[in-house]
Amino acid sequence: MKCDPVLHVAVGVLRNDRGQVLIAKRPLHAHQGGLWEFPGGKIRPGEDVQAALRRELREELGIELRTARPLIRIPHVYAEHRVLLDVWHSRDYSGIPWGREGQAVKWEAPQALRAGDFPAANRPIIHAAGLPSVYAISDEPDTGIEAYLSQLERVLAAGIRLVQLRAKTLDAQTYRETARRAAALCRAHHAQLLLNAPPEWVAPAGAAGVHLTTRRLMALTRRPLDTGLWVAASCHSREEVVHACGIGVDFIVAGPVLATLSHPGAPTLGWVGLQGLTEAATVPVYALGGLSVGDLDTAFHCGAQGIAAISSLWNTPPSVAPD
Repeated sequence: MKCDPVLHVAVGVLRNDRGQVLIAKRPLHAHQGGLWEFPGGKIRPGEDVQAALRRELREELGIELRTARPLIRIPHVYAEHRVLLDVWHSRDYSGIPWGREGQAVKWEAPQALRAGDFPAANRPIIHAAGLPSVYAISDEPDTGIEAYLSQLERVLAAGIRLVQLRAKTLDAQTYRETARRAAALCRAHHAQLLLNAPPEWVAPAGAAGVHLTTRRLMALTRRPLDTGLWVAASCHSREEVVHACGIGVDFIVAGPVLATLSHPGAPTLGWVGLQGLTEAATVPVYALGGLSVGDLDTAFHCGAQGIAAISSLWNTPPSVAPD
C-alpha cells in the first residue's frame, strides 16, 4: 500500500516581553478551519526549515525573524494526511505581528491556551510553550526539612519555575507534609512543583503534577491524573518513551546523557542517543545526566525542551532568565 507523503511544516512559537505567545486563527475554508494554531506553513522543495519559517512569518505576519532555536518536532497522522511539525521558538524578531492574510491573531499566556481550540497536532506545542527550559530536581533532605525548604526558596529566587520534589529518604507522612509546604512556596513564586511520589498524593499537597519513576510509568496503562495537572516520566530507552507517549504523559526526562558523580560507570545515552529519544517522542523531552545551563544549546539542537538536573540546578542554582 502506498503511503501518502509527509507534509513538512515549519512552525514558530513567538514570545513577547510579557511571556505571551502568538496564535493565529485558521481560515474557515481550510483543513481544521476556525481553530487556533501557531503560525507557520509548508516547507517548499529545496528550502531549509529556518528559511521556510522566515518566509512564512514575513508573509503571514509582516515580521522579520532574526534568530530562533529548535523547540519540538511532532509527527502526527490525520485521517486525510500525515504531517511533521518542525517547531522553533523565538523572541528575536523585528516588526509588530498582524494578520496580513486577514486572519485573526492574538497574544496569549501559555497557561491560558486550551487544547480543544487547536488542531490535535498542535497540542504538544502548547505543552512545550508552557514549559521552561530548565527543570530542577531536589536533592535528598540530609540536613533537615527546614534547610531543605530554604534551599527551595533559593532555587525559586534564582528564577527556576519547574521543580521536582524527589526525597526518597523521607517517610510517607513527612514527604506529604513537606510536599504541601513546598507546593505553597512554589505557588508564591508562580512556579510549579511535581511530586516524585504516588499520583494520589498530588491533589492533597496542592502540587502541579506528578513525576513518574520508570517503574511506575511501565506499570501504568493510562494517564494517572486529569489533564489539568502535569504528568511527567523518567525514560531511558525508546520502549519507555513510546510507552510514556502512549499513555498520555505531558513531558519526559531522558538520561543519563553524560556521566554523573552519583552513578560513576553507569551507561550513558550521549548526545546522539538523546536525539534518538527526542525523535521517538511526541511530547517535550528534558535531557538529564551531568548537565548544566551551559549545555542548553546542545540539548536544544538534539530536540530537547531543555535540561533537568540536581547538582547544577538544585545544589548550586544559577540565575535563570525567563524563556
